[in-house]
Order: sequence, then structure tokens, then C-alpha cells
Amino acid sequence: MSRNLFNVLAVFLILIFITACVCNSDRFANQTVPANDSKTVENKSNDEAKPKKTEEQEEVKGKEKDRGDFIVEHIDVKNPRYEDLDVQITEAKTLEKAAVKLNNALILPNDIYLRTKDCGEINAFYDPSDSSVTVCYELMEHFFKVFKSNGESDKLASQKMSEAVQFVFLHEIGHALIDTYKLPITANEEDAADRCSSYINLEELGEDGVNAVFSAAEAFRIESKGKVPDKANLADEHLLQEQRFYNALCMLYGSNMQKYADIVDKGFLPEARAVRCPGEYERTVESWKTLLDPWRKK
Repeated sequence: MSRNLFNVLAVFLILIFITACVCNSDRFANQTVPANDSKTVENKSNDEAKPKKTEEQEEVKGKEKDRGDFIVEHIDVKNPRYEDLDVQITEAKTLEKAAVKLNNALILPNDIYLRTKDCGEINAFYDPSDSSVTVCYELMEHFFKVFKSNGESDKLASQKMSEAVQFVFLHEIGHALIDTYKLPITANEEDAADRCSSYINLEELGEDGVNAVFSAAEAFRIESKGKVPDKANLADEHLLQEQRFYNALCMLYGSNMQKYADIVDKGFLPEARAVRCPGEYERTVESWKTLLDPWRKK
């Protein structure tokens, strides 16, 4: 990728990680952040990296005990292709800013690590073995190429790429919260994580969140073109990209039928599904509000 694209990626990462929290950031606009609300470690063991909580920090009246933090962990880049991007993200303290916002928003029973790195594959994932969320540089490059393949300019492809990765990042945060809080998810967890991302984007992040859901839906649609699902796809725990596309549109339409009427009027979402979307969206919002309420900081 060109240096210009690396610069775009760095800027977008600053945006998504600062805004990626499960509460309205304005609520904390005038709040003083304690020095230990964000920790940065470099390839240290979990015991070495773990911040120490005071009794005051552990106790939040009427809530669960706060014993953990979102912690930034920097991993050495192996692929020279991504060295410049890694340096920019590190120097901008992108993940550290995200950790502060998340720590202000949520009570944690244990630490969760935030990472960006080259993974050797196109991916973003939550790893329960060490409670970490990772966004791979390869995924950013992939989404840029996906939108370029659809005829978008470099500028628009970069913008939509950043929005789609925001959706995916919050999807992985959804997995982290489900595992960390031992949330009672009774259906497919991948779908639940998608709906968690839609909930946060549409309820908490304003138009930036709306754009993230739209761009993720478009990416799912483009990725599904010309692909016939095989046995492995059908057996996989992840939904088919076509299904993720329609589910994302359903969340959008259900959140505001008047504002997003074109989704149905122009035939993107079948009317038979659309009539159910307001109810689906309401249940999604109420479910995630209820599940997260014990873990929100007031």
C-alpha cells in the first residue's frame, strides 16, 4: 500500500478506537481520568502487566466489582509492509485512548488486552485464552481492496474501509463482553456479536455508527458476489455474508423506519423481513441494555 493509504489507516484507527465505547462519550467529557485508567505493556506476561485496583476502584455502588482494565499491548511487527503503520499507531497512542474510554465506560472482572498487529491472515478476533481483542492490519487492507473492487475511488474506499472495520472491531468487543461477563447468549454467538456491534453503533455513536453499519453491510454484499456456499461455509459458526448483509440492513431499518425507508422502497430488504425489523431491533436494544447494565459505570 502507498504511504498515503497508511496515513488514512492511521487516522481511521484513531477515530474508531476513541469512539468505540458502550456509552455516550459526552457523559465523560468533563471527567478527570485517573492515571491508571489506561495501561500500556510491551510483550509482558499478564501478571506483570495487570494494573492494581484500589478498594475504591473495585467498589461501584449497586454494581459489580471493578477488578480489571482494558490494557494496550504492543506486539512487534513481523512484516515490514506494516512497519510504518504500526509506528504511527503507537506514536499516536491510538489504543491507549481507546482503553481510557472503555475503562471509563465499563466495569471489568478481569483485564482485556487490545492489540493491532500483522497476523499473517485477514482477520480480527477475540482470544479467550488471554482475554484479548486483536485487529489485524491485513483486515484493513482487505476491506480497502473489497471497496476498490466495487469501483470506489481511493478516498471513498478508504472511508468505507474504516467504517467497516469499526463494525468488526465492535463485533469482537461483543465477543469479549460475552465471555468476560458470562452473558447468557441463547442463540448463535456470532450473530449476537454482530447485533452487539449494531446496537453500539446505532444507539451510541450517532451518524458515524450508522455509516459503520451501512459500510459493513456493503462489504458483506460485495464479498458474497459470485460465491456459492460449500459444506464448510454452511457448517461454520459464522453466518453467511449474505445473511450478515440482510441482518445489518434489518437493524438499520428497524432503528428508524422513516429515515431508512429507501432500504425497503428500493428493494434492498424484502418487505416480508422488513415488517419484523422494528421488533427485532427493539429486542436487540433492550437485551443488550439489560445484559450490560450491571457492568456500566454511572
